[in-house]
Amino acid sequence: MQVSPRADQSVWIRTLLGWHVVFYTLLAVVALAAATSDLSSQRKTAYLILVAVLALAYRFIAMPAMTSRNVLRSNLYRLLMIGCIAAAVAIYPQSVFILFIVSPQIWLLSQRTLDAIVLSLLLLVAVGTAQLWAAGWTTDAFWNILPWMLISLAVSSLMGTWIDRVISQSEQRAELIEQLEAARDELAEAHHTAGVMAERERMAREIHDTLAQGMTSIVMLAQTAAVELQRGGTASAATRLAAIEDTARENLAEARALVAAFTPVALAEAPLADVLRRQAERFAAETGVDVQVALDMPDEEVAALPQGQQVVLLRAAQEALANVRKHAGATSVLITLTMAPDGVRIEISDDGSGFVTAAPVTGYGLAAMRGRVEESGGTVQVDSAPGRGTRVQVLIPSTQEKP
Repeated sequence: MQVSPRADQSVWIRTLLGWHVVFYTLLAVVALAAATSDLSSQRKTAYLILVAVLALAYRFIAMPAMTSRNVLRSNLYRLLMIGCIAAAVAIYPQSVFILFIVSPQIWLLSQRTLDAIVLSLLLLVAVGTAQLWAAGWTTDAFWNILPWMLISLAVSSLMGTWIDRVISQSEQRAELIEQLEAARDELAEAHHTAGVMAERERMAREIHDTLAQGMTSIVMLAQTAAVELQRGGTASAATRLAAIEDTARENLAEARALVAAFTPVALAEAPLADVLRRQAERFAAETGVDVQVALDMPDEEVAALPQGQQVVLLRAAQEALANVRKHAGATSVLITLTMAPDGVRIEISDDGSGFVTAAPVTGYGLAAMRGRVEESGGTVQVDSAPGRGTRVQVLIPSTQEKP
């Protein structure tokens, strides 16, 4: 019947406060009754000493034992209490009604039901014996006392059963609360870990779609410029160097934007339609590939798209162009932006070498694109075959507000 000192302890302590008040009130009542009775001075003094001892024992032994569940304290108080009550009843038999408050204390301080039963019987026997002694050990007194003892035993048993159930329920509730708190902590940790992993993946996509692609452009432009310088083409090398500077500046701006937020710098300065055209022009200037942008919707409708959709569409176009640069060997690319019945679709097609779509994917680009698009509720479809070019279609639901 041990009460858990964790979650339910504060509730049980507030319940115990009522027991304390009732106990001390009854002690005061019996002390006052004995003091005003016709007992001799010696008996009154002895009775009041017994009441004082019981009050002090309850305060300094029983009350700490009720919360700490210390076995030694519990047993010491209950034995002392039985002796004090029996002696008090022997001196002043009218104080027998105090059994109705001390009997539950035996159950309250018991950790085993058997201990509570044995000590309850011991209390009743001791009090009954004290009453018989006070009555002169007569047969009539015995039969008069017996019904009250049986009633006290029944009341004590019922009260003890109720206390046992209350404590058991408190213990079960405390255990359940502990399990719920542990489950909540585990769930919070899992959510935190998932959030960290999602944020890392998102940051990896952002870096891949911005800084990594910019660095790739810088490397290719630098290599081209070096070759042209070896051939004596200073004018064209200067053009490449200027392009390197522009790309580096944009990469720096993107890096700062990654620190502050995840909205691309280009979209913060211009609508998606203009950004796609700029991307096409730069790609054509860097690679010599003819890149065309076709908008099957007015520029104002493109600009009215939610910011999250514009980011996803732009990143898809950038990743597709990066794959064309690295793998396709294409001579022309067409970027088409369309308002479809089920959403907004961007398609990037090239006339390059193509690839087998069923082959294992070793790069990060397409996986990152799929992850970003799927987070926004969209889909990615890649159609390609060796020698037939590649077409990448990205569809974003028109009702999606956030990527």
